Amino acid sequence: MKAKRFIKRSSILLVALVLFCLLAGSAEAADRVAVKVSIANMRSGPGTNYEVLWQVEKYHPFLVKEKKGKWVKIQDFEGDMAWIHSSLLADMEGVITSKSKCNVRSRPTTDSKVVFTVERGVPFKVIKRQGNWIRIAHADGEKGWIYKTLVW
Repeated sequence: MKAKRFIKRSSILLVALVLFCLLAGSAEAADRVAVKVSIANMRSGPGTNYEVLWQVEKYHPFLVKEKKGKWVKIQDFEGDMAWIHSSLLADMEGVITSKSKCNVRSRPTTDSKVVFTVERGVPFKVIKRQGNWIRIAHADGEKGWIYKTLVW
């Protein structure tokens, strides 16, 4: 009798665990998008009649929080939220420097030549990843490698 009760409880727990895993797995992480035009207006609401809060450069990455028609509510690396028209976004991987004085190097090693240094808040397109390093390109054409902890 105890063995049957144990098996029944174990079966119920197993089914509950499987259902939990399936439901948790189906909850998608927020989509990441990046700006595909040279300059984009970030607005207070979903329309051109709303105030422009700030502007961003090409490759600026965002998390998608909500969609309303052709407008997308986004969140940036500082947690700020705004609206942008979907035609200004692409499903490309972008990153933005989250530290000051970030070295961008010629190769994915700390002993390679520093190609250029950037301040916090500079967006880049991701070209490829190699271990803890990211090959990036700026909108002006400059390319190099940056360590992943320096970007969001």
